[in-house]
Amino acid sequence: MDLKLPDIDYAALAPILVLFGASLVGVLVEAFIPRKRRHLTQLVLGLLALTGALVAVVLNAQDRVVTAGGAVAVDGPTLFLQGAIVVLAGMALMLIGERSVQRGGAFVAHAAVTVGSPEDQRQAADEGGATEVYPLTLFAVSGMLLFVAANDLLTMFIALEAFSLPLYLLCALARRRRLLSQESALKYFLLGSYASAFFLFGMALVYGFTVGAGGTGSGGGVDFGTIRTAVTDSAASEVLLFAGLALLSIGLLFKIAAAPFHVWTPDVYQGAPTPITGFMAACTKVAAFGGLLRVLHVAFSGASWDFTPVLGAIAVLTMLVGAILAVTQTDIKRLLAYSSVANAGYLLVGALVLSKDGLSSTMFYLVAYGFTVLAAFGVVTLVRDADGEATHLSRWAGLGRRSPLYAGLFTFLLLAFAGIPLTSGFTSKFAVFGAALDAGQSWLVIAGVLTSMILAFPYLRVVVMMWLSEPGESTPTVSLPGGLTAAALMIGVVATLVLGVAPAPLLDLANGAAEFVR
Repeated sequence: MDLKLPDIDYAALAPILVLFGASLVGVLVEAFIPRKRRHLTQLVLGLLALTGALVAVVLNAQDRVVTAGGAVAVDGPTLFLQGAIVVLAGMALMLIGERSVQRGGAFVAHAAVTVGSPEDQRQAADEGGATEVYPLTLFAVSGMLLFVAANDLLTMFIALEAFSLPLYLLCALARRRRLLSQESALKYFLLGSYASAFFLFGMALVYGFTVGAGGTGSGGGVDFGTIRTAVTDSAASEVLLFAGLALLSIGLLFKIAAAPFHVWTPDVYQGAPTPITGFMAACTKVAAFGGLLRVLHVAFSGASWDFTPVLGAIAVLTMLVGAILAVTQTDIKRLLAYSSVANAGYLLVGALVLSKDGLSSTMFYLVAYGFTVLAAFGVVTLVRDADGEATHLSRWAGLGRRSPLYAGLFTFLLLAFAGIPLTSGFTSKFAVFGAALDAGQSWLVIAGVLTSMILAFPYLRVVVMMWLSEPGESTPTVSLPGGLTAAALMIGVVATLVLGVAPAPLLDLANGAAEFVR
C-alpha cells in the first residue's frame, strides 16, 4: 500500500512552530538553568519567541493556503487573529513577569506545598515565584494560534486541549489566597472537561451526518469543506447535523463564556492570579471566537437560517446575564468577569452576521476589547495592601484622592467598557451593531443597546466610589508599577484611546483580512 504524506507549508505554520519550539526550550531551561537565573531567562525567551511569531505572521501576510493535509488554513482571519493573540500575549507576559510590585511576583514558588503550613508562609514571604508559568503560557499561546487556523474539527479539538490544559494549571498557581486559586482551577478543569466532551461528541455526530450525506468521495469527514458540501447538498435527515452543531456550540460557547455556559467565569477570574485572569480575558476570548467564526462562516454557513435564531437568543441571554449580574458584584475581578460575559454577547451579535462586515467588525472588537481588559487587570494588580491585592469594591473608595493618576486611568478604561465616545469600546460596539443592522438583525442591536445602558451602572458606580468618596483607613495604596507593568498599562491605555479616536487603520486591516479560504 502506497502511503502519501501530506504536503506541509512550514513557512505558513512558522508562528505556531516558533512558539511551540520556545515552549520546549522553556521546559529545558527549567531542567538545566539554576533557579536564580530562570526568571530572566524565561522572560527574555518568551518575549523573543512572541516577537519571532509576530514577525512570521507579518511575513505571511499575503498567504492564503490550506496545508498539513487540509488540517490548517492560513488566510486573512487566521493571520489577523494570530497577530492579535501574539500582541496581547506579549502584554500578558509583561504582567506575568512583573516581580517589583510584589516580592516574588504573583505566583507561588512551590505549588505542592500544603496551604497554610509554615513552609507555605515562608515561601509566600521570601521566595521567587514559579518560573514554570512561562513555558505553560507559551504552550497555551501556541495552542491558540493553531485553534484559529484549524480547518477541521479534529485539529480544532486538539488545539482546544493544547491551550486549555496549561490554563487549568496556571489558574492554580496564585501566591496568595491559594485555596481560592486551587478551587477556581478545579472548577475550570471539571467544567472544561465536560465542554470538551460535548465538543467531541458533537464532532462524532457531524461525522455521522457527512457519512449519511454520501456526497463525498471519502464517504464522510470532519474537515470544513466536507461538512459545508454535506450541509449544502445533502438530502439526508438533518437530525444528526443539528444535534452535532448544538454539541459543538456548547464546547465553543463555554470557552467564550456565553450564558448559560458562563458559570465558571466569575469564580475563575476571581481565584486565578490576576495576570492569568487578564491573559484569559483577552487571548482566550480571541482564540475561542476565532474558532467559532470559522465554524459558522466556513463549515455551517449553509445552515445559518436554522442556527441564527438559537445563537441569537443565547447572545441576548448572555448580554442580559452579564449586565444584570455585574450590577450586584462587590469584587472588582468578579465585576470584570461579568463584564466579559456581557461582551461575549456583543461579540456573538457580530459573529452571527455571516458577511464580510460582520467578520471584520467582530475581529476589530476582539482586538479593542483585549487591549482594554488587559490594561484594566494591570491596574487591579497595583491596588494592594499588606495581604496582597485589594479587590473588594469598598476598598476602592477614595482611591482617586490617594492616587489620581491610576484612578484616572482606570476611570478611562471603565468608560471604554461602557462604550463612551472617543474610546475603543464605542467604535467597536458601533461597528458590530452597524453590521448587525445592515444584516436585518435589529432585535439583537436593540438588546445590545439596552444591556449596554444597564452595564454602564456598575462601571459608573466604581468611578463614583473612587472620586466622590473619602478615603478611609482601609483604602489601600497603589503600588508603583515596575517597568513591565507600566509598559503593558501604557500600551493598553494608548491603544484604547487611539482605536477610539482613529480606528480607521485597524478597521481597514480587519476588512482586508475578512475572507476565509474555503
